[in-house]
Amino acid sequence: MQLTYTAKQQAFRAEVRAWLKANVPSQPLASYDTREGFEEHRAWEGKLYESRLSMVMWPEHLGGRGCDLIEWLIFEEEYYAAGAPMRVNQNGQLLLGPTLMEFGTEEQKRHFLPRIASSEDMWAQGWSEPNAGSDMAAIRSKALREGDEYVINGQKTWSTRAIFADWIFGLFRTDPQSSRHHGLSYLLVPLNSPGVTVRPIKALNGKDAFAEVFFDDVRVPVGNRIGGDGQGWHVAMATAGFERGLLLRSPARFQQTAKRLVDLYKAHPEVAERDPGLRDAVIESWMGAEAYAHSAYHTVGLVEKGAKIGAEASINKIVWSELDLKMHETAMRILGPYGELNGYAPEAVEHGNWLEGFLFAQAGPIYAGTNEIQRNIIAERMLGLPKA
Repeated sequence: MQLTYTAKQQAFRAEVRAWLKANVPSQPLASYDTREGFEEHRAWEGKLYESRLSMVMWPEHLGGRGCDLIEWLIFEEEYYAAGAPMRVNQNGQLLLGPTLMEFGTEEQKRHFLPRIASSEDMWAQGWSEPNAGSDMAAIRSKALREGDEYVINGQKTWSTRAIFADWIFGLFRTDPQSSRHHGLSYLLVPLNSPGVTVRPIKALNGKDAFAEVFFDDVRVPVGNRIGGDGQGWHVAMATAGFERGLLLRSPARFQQTAKRLVDLYKAHPEVAERDPGLRDAVIESWMGAEAYAHSAYHTVGLVEKGAKIGAEASINKIVWSELDLKMHETAMRILGPYGELNGYAPEAVEHGNWLEGFLFAQAGPIYAGTNEIQRNIIAERMLGLPKA
C-alpha cells in the first residue's frame, strides 16, 4: 500500500512537527502514576489545548480543531516521533469524549467536552468490580433513583489513575430487579462527592496506577446520566468499541516502539550472534507494527465513507496488545540482565524504559476486555460460530 497525502494534510503535518519541536519538554516528565507527574502531564495537556492540538478531531466549538481521522493519524505519527509525553487523560479524551459525542445531550457536550480536552477534568473508568471483571454484565453496584438524583452504593476496582482523577464514569444497576446487561445506566460521578472513598492499588512497577473506589450513599444528579435510564449497556458497548479500536492505541505508538527495537538490535550485535532467532523476532515486530498502521488507514477510509466499527474492534485489540507484548519480550531478550534494571540504575539502558514498557505490556491482553473474551466475540459475531 502506497500512502499519499493532500497538500492540506502535508501542511498540517509540517505545522504539528514544528510545534512539537518547539514545545516538547527537553527532559521526560515524571511518571503520571505519581502526584507530581500527574500534575505535570495535566499542565502539558493544557498547553496542547491552548494550541488546539489536544483533541484535533473534535469540533472547534467543543475544544477541538475539526480534523478528520486521517489528520488524527498524521498527528499521532508526529506526536510519537517527537517523543512527546504520554497522554494522561486517555479515559476522558479517547473513551468518554467520543461516547458523549454520540449519546450526550447538547448541554452535556458543551459542559464536559471542552473541560476534557483541556484536562481541567481528569477521568477514571468504573467498569470492573470484584466479581465482575471482563464480564461487565455481572455488575452489582446499584444506583437507585430518588427524585432528581441517583443514590449509589457499591464498589469499582482496577480503575486506572482513579487515585488522582477528578471524575469517574461507569455502569451502575438502576433497576434492582434486573439481571445481566438489562437495567444498567451509564453515570458520571465526581470523585470528591461525599461518600466516595478511593484507595490505591499498586501496579507491577510499584506505582499507584490503579485504585478501588467505594460508593456509600453517593448522590449524583439524574443529569449526569448518559443515555436513557436502563440503557447503559448500549452506551458502554460504544465506549468499549472506542477502547478496543483505533483511538486508545494508535498505530504510531507501536511503529515508534518497533523503530526503537530495531535500533536496540543493531546496537547489540554480540547478542544477535548468540541468539539467531532474535533477527526474525525483530523483523516480525517491525512488520506487525507496519501492518497494523496500514490496516488503521484502511479502517479510517471505511469510517470516512460512513462505515461503523463493530466486532472488528476486537481484532484490533488482540493485534495491538499481543504486538506490544512481542516487541517488549524481544527487547528483554536483547538486553538480558540489563533489561531488569529500572531507571534509577546507572547501567540501565534507555532509562529503564524497556522494563517499564514490558511490565505495562503484560496488562494489554487483560484490560479493555480480556483477549479470551475478544476471541469469543470474533467467533460468535464475525464468524457465526455457536457459543461454547
